[in-house]
Amino acid sequence: MLILLPPSETKRPGGRGRPVEAASLALPSLAPQRAAVIDALIALSADEDHAARVLKLGATQRGEVAVNAALRTAPTMPAVDRYTGVLYDALDAASLPASSRRWLGAHVLVHSAPFGPVGALDPIPAYRLGAAASLPGLPALKRVWADAVTAAFEHESPRFVLDLRSEAYVALGPLPDAVPSAYVRVVSETDGGAVRALNHFNKHAKGALVRRLADERPRIASRGAFVRWADAAGLRVRDGASGELELFA
Repeated sequence: MLILLPPSETKRPGGRGRPVEAASLALPSLAPQRAAVIDALIALSADEDHAARVLKLGATQRGEVAVNAALRTAPTMPAVDRYTGVLYDALDAASLPASSRRWLGAHVLVHSAPFGPVGALDPIPAYRLGAAASLPGLPALKRVWADAVTAAFEHESPRFVLDLRSEAYVALGPLPDAVPSAYVRVVSETDGGAVRALNHFNKHAKGALVRRLADERPRIASRGAFVRWADAAGLRVRDGASGELELFA
């Protein structure tokens, strides 16, 4: 099983690893797209005022421009440790034992805007870029990434993909039809029996789910096997819209 996670806008600063190398990250065929986006971000950072407008940064966020300017030389840390926020706080990868972290490295990709999907343990620098941003000198990020990411997934041919990304990041890399997958939507049931999608608890539930998987490290190679594991784990999962699973929080 391959699990796809969204990134987080908030990130842990610093790091100890060597600067990022686009071709050494997961899905190395995406190195040209990674290089193009990194170069565009660095070029944009030469004008702080322009960069702040493009990236929609407030007065207290202007330091992010310097962070982007240093993308090729900044220290790195594993992606799963770089991101913070609700999902990654619930996952709390830093507290996992080594065996669980290795499982994350083998089974989890985080879909970032500047690097595309990267392995959970792939070393990346801090950055500021969201899926909806438009960088000068580049097409829209969807045009930069979508076809290349889809082709990379098709080449990898995972047996089953559990897609926990937000819809904005799904658009940056749709899964090919030939790859068996399930898109997870976190929902809640009201007293009247109605089902509604969740926002904040959506992120927490996804982080807690991945932590549970990393703790137990089950062998899952199909949608049915995931549903059976979830049932045995006490999680409520059911079929949703076409191609989707509903996870009750």
